Amino acid sequence: MKKKNVLLIVVDQWRGDCLPMLGHPVVETPHIAALAAEGVTFKRHYTQAVPCGPGRASLLTGLYMMNHRAVQNTIPLDARHTNLALELRKAGYDPALVGYTTTTPDPRVTAHADPRFTVLGADMQGWRPVGSWGLKMEAYFSWLAAQGYSLPGNPWDIWLPQDLDPDEIGASRKPSRIPARLSDTTWFTERGIDYLRSARGKPWFLHLGYWRPHPPFIAPAPYHAMYDPARCPSPVRAASARAEAQQHPLLRYYVENIQRNSFFQNGQGLGSAMDDAEVRQMRATYYGLMREIDDQLGRVFGYLKDTGQWDDTLIVLTSDHGEQLGDHHLLGKVGYFDQSYHIPMLVRDPSRAADGTRGTLVDHFTEAVDTMPTLLDWLGRPTPRACDGRSLLPFVREGAAPARWRTEVHYEYDFRDIFYSRPETALGLEMDECALAVVQDAHYKYVHFAASAPLFFDLRRDPQQLNSVAGQPEYAAQQLVCAQKMLDWRLLHAERTLTGYAASPEGLRSRG
Repeated sequence: MKKKNVLLIVVDQWRGDCLPMLGHPVVETPHIAALAAEGVTFKRHYTQAVPCGPGRASLLTGLYMMNHRAVQNTIPLDARHTNLALELRKAGYDPALVGYTTTTPDPRVTAHADPRFTVLGADMQGWRPVGSWGLKMEAYFSWLAAQGYSLPGNPWDIWLPQDLDPDEIGASRKPSRIPARLSDTTWFTERGIDYLRSARGKPWFLHLGYWRPHPPFIAPAPYHAMYDPARCPSPVRAASARAEAQQHPLLRYYVENIQRNSFFQNGQGLGSAMDDAEVRQMRATYYGLMREIDDQLGRVFGYLKDTGQWDDTLIVLTSDHGEQLGDHHLLGKVGYFDQSYHIPMLVRDPSRAADGTRGTLVDHFTEAVDTMPTLLDWLGRPTPRACDGRSLLPFVREGAAPARWRTEVHYEYDFRDIFYSRPETALGLEMDECALAVVQDAHYKYVHFAASAPLFFDLRRDPQQLNSVAGQPEYAAQQLVCAQKMLDWRLLHAERTLTGYAASPEGLRSRG
């Protein structure tokens, strides 16, 4: 039997619309485009939660946030949940991790003095780290020192612009102080290739993570100047930050509180105060960081081809979440807009069974929870009953949706207070009231809040979601339909790890 290798590439904060095969007017990623030509691209793929911790929890457990409940960065993941790595171990793999999973451990089985409780998140159980950041990026900074690079007193200052002008308070046309040969993107690639060298001759599974295009939004030369800001799209937003903020109190909080210094090492002032030129410059830099990843992935793909492993390896490329990038006067991954949740998903199956679908685009709604079932299916392993997603292999091998495929997408957001953001306090809510859930199909988007009025968007008339029509009489019936769909979804996907078992006079029975 031919050996089976899997390369799962997880980039951080990559918007789903920023792919050339989806018609982006500026971004160029030739290696990813070549990968897409040999695989299938999922156009409407969404993460189930933001930011990193909740998104990665859904990606790697196959569970909706309402089931895994790692609802924010810093919130623990229940140790009872299985995950992709643990399932792979049942198949005889020793799953390797380059990057991070942003997982806070379960405090019921972990000493409270554990240093992992002092950071945003550590590594999920089951993975073998072969290129971990460490808890505070110390592995990368130590590598820089070993390369002879003189680190500043604050190591993060490597992401300041060269020849910093005191008047620069954010987006810059200048390159970062760290050269591309020593960038974090290069470091992740080196760790990935080192692992692949060590794994030759045996089936392997590698989670290859990249930090970019996550902020700080500054790129090393020559990537800093690859894209002309004048060619970059302008942000989609209301005429003013004040007008935008009127849509909902949560949106107002973020418009009035997200600071530039979370996105630029030299940042000062509010992100919502960025003018059109600044936003375009930020986008040019963001696209440059994407191009740098693409070049480094070219090295990884080249290694697989040179060593004869390309035709034995399933490659999946995705992200944990998107990025607002100035749209709706926001930076980061927050709230309920598509820019934060729409993410890339490419699957390149090397088997002959996938020859008929190469280079195709799938228009059906797919979700991050589908990743784990897809990978297990390809390896001939069962999907745990608790898993909320479904395998994407029928799209890849048959070019058609499986029976009863979803007709809408769902995602959730929790905005409780954490140490670096306090919307709960600002809005006067209780912790467990700080929740929203979204159901979205091709025509409508319904946003339900636990403790405030809902939002409802007619995507045919308002695709940019600038004007909620919630409560308008002509939309009352359709809004009710969407609310019922959300209730159906929650009932269907309520936690079910043991609900397939039942006692009987003949003993234990199992279904599903």
